[in-house]
Amino acid sequence: MKIGIIGGTGPAGQSVGLRLASMGHQITIGSRDSDRSTNLVEGLLAKWSTHDLAFTGGSNVDAASCDLVVLATPWEGSVAAALSLSSQLEGKVLVSMVNALAKVGDEFQALVPSRGSIAASLQGVLPKTMVTTAFQHLPARELGDLNMPMQADVMVCSDTAEGAEIVSSVISSVPGLRPVHCGSLASANAVEALTAVLLNINIRYKSHVSLQLSGLKEIGGLTA
Repeated sequence: MKIGIIGGTGPAGQSVGLRLASMGHQITIGSRDSDRSTNLVEGLLAKWSTHDLAFTGGSNVDAASCDLVVLATPWEGSVAAALSLSSQLEGKVLVSMVNALAKVGDEFQALVPSRGSIAASLQGVLPKTMVTTAFQHLPARELGDLNMPMQADVMVCSDTAEGAEIVSSVISSVPGLRPVHCGSLASANAVEALTAVLLNINIRYKSHVSLQLSGLKEIGGLTA
């Protein structure tokens, strides 16, 4: 699948892109500065030269023109960035991995956007786009290390079954990652806010935690 990552030059965006590229997806890392994304991708291709990666850099417009689009910008400009690309995003699935967080002293704290979550804010301004949440809680360092196997559950929220299934299929293409459907975007506020808790755990225990849920019934490889 052709997957574009808007604002993909940050640690989280580039790590998701790199891991998905290693699974055979065609990835475009987008940026407001095409030269920046191109240089980043060239460096990553050199670092992982033993892997066959369909991994390119380009503009955010290039990323938004792909079949599936991931939003990985800083939260403050995420809605404006997506809105500026609304024509490219119409009719597509937009995966938000954005969390509204603030660093207060040594602690991360979750913020509450006007619509309750970044994902709901995005859906509000992009009514013809299928907004979902995913990838928020995956540790970027481990995700971007192709020598390190992943083992985590990925929470997916969406107002459409189609959006949730498409994103779940992409998640399932990565060994060790399991998609978990968590309901509509009404649950996205809790999913986004949990990132602050995990970051605080990492700081306190000098760790890189990921989520794994027990007691789930499996149907057809996906969590019901």
